[in-house]
Amino acid sequence: MTAGSGSAGAVPAVDVHSVGRVFAGRRGASVIALDGVSLTVAPGEFVSLIGPSGCGKSTLLRLIADLDVPTSGNIRVFGKPARQARIDQDYGIAFQQAGLLPWRTVAGNIELPLELHGVDRAGRRARGAELIDLVGLSEFAGHYPDQLSGGMQQRVAIARSLAERPSLLLMDEPFGALDEMTRERMQNELVRICAETAAAVVFVTHSIPEAVFLSNRVVVMSPRPGRIRSIVPVGLGDVTTRGEGLREDADFFRSLSTVRDLLHADEHGDPSGDDRPGPGLPRGVETR
Repeated sequence: MTAGSGSAGAVPAVDVHSVGRVFAGRRGASVIALDGVSLTVAPGEFVSLIGPSGCGKSTLLRLIADLDVPTSGNIRVFGKPARQARIDQDYGIAFQQAGLLPWRTVAGNIELPLELHGVDRAGRRARGAELIDLVGLSEFAGHYPDQLSGGMQQRVAIARSLAERPSLLLMDEPFGALDEMTRERMQNELVRICAETAAAVVFVTHSIPEAVFLSNRVVVMSPRPGRIRSIVPVGLGDVTTRGEGLREDADFFRSLSTVRDLLHADEHGDPSGDDRPGPGLPRGVETR
């Protein structure tokens, strides 16, 4: 299944075409993680990937990031092969764990990608200060990671992913380890950051409310082998203007129900579910 968004003729931020990924197993067995996945993400668009555990959503993100290579099909990022996009630093990436260096301060962690790519000291300091202000940590620039809360550490990780002004952010459950209140605050922060940077985002999550709140479109994936079951447009207005009140909006709850029904389709014997795991809910998906 394929779907896209954006103006005709624009070079997509991400163009995934008929991608499959097969992992070799023990004793000659193999695991099909992804099968025939096609997806287009427009510049500036926020797209979330959601599905049961093991459906291949993180694998797809890793393929886009050139941290792995597809067994079949191809991926282009801003019209380039994924490997070239990585070399050109066209994207930033953030994972569930912030992955900060404990011996470097907030400023030092954020400036690290710039240092590695030869940016001079003055340039690093200026860009670092700009990003520290963007994520609201100006008072903590000289602090070390163990002096920060989990949410603050994730803000540093997001700022670091933006250091080289990427036009694309790849995010793999960046808020998954946070408590619910901190998680919602970080979602609000991410909306603000996206508004200021205009970056496209591909965002992996297990949380339906998170996917709906953040996204222009939600990509619902089937159980392994991972395929795109459906792509849900989220008709809640411009993502960059969404606020806390949206979580109580009737359209928000309608979108939640649509995504939830698609995720639970196998339970009800949906004929579109080619890979039904049997009775029971798909595991690993938050419906709060």
